[in-house]
Amino acid sequence: MPEPAAEVEVRRPAGGDELVAALALRRAIFCGEQGVSERDEVDGRDDDAVHLVAVSTARVVGTCRLLVEGETAKFGRLAVTGTERGRGTGAALLRAAEQAARGAGARRITLHAQAHARGLYARHGYAERGEPFEEAGIAHVTMEKRLA
Repeated sequence: MPEPAAEVEVRRPAGGDELVAALALRRAIFCGEQGVSERDEVDGRDDDAVHLVAVSTARVVGTCRLLVEGETAKFGRLAVTGTERGRGTGAALLRAAEQAARGAGARRITLHAQAHARGLYARHGYAERGEPFEEAGIAHVTMEKRLA
């Protein structure tokens, strides 16, 4: 599996500007590229989430969020710019989210994978749970991984 370019750093946003850039990237990809409605993208949970960013040359090139509720963490909103896709940036964000979930006491992590992205999660030890479903007009499947 390819690793992100050496200049890509994955971490929590360093300030409000990086969080704003992360949210803008999500909107560009989900609402712009994929046609998800603004209502579905902005679900009111961002203030409760741990946000992570992938930064390259002072620019946010990837993001995701993690919602931790007790022993379960929900990974979501993974978005990577077109130029970074296929270079390991999404995988690096996933690994960082797993580490953050463990640090918050989560024992398992779940996610709703877009059908085309199932392979990414499967390569990282996630197993499908239940039947495929549609969310925001896109085919998804629930996937899960034990952390402890």
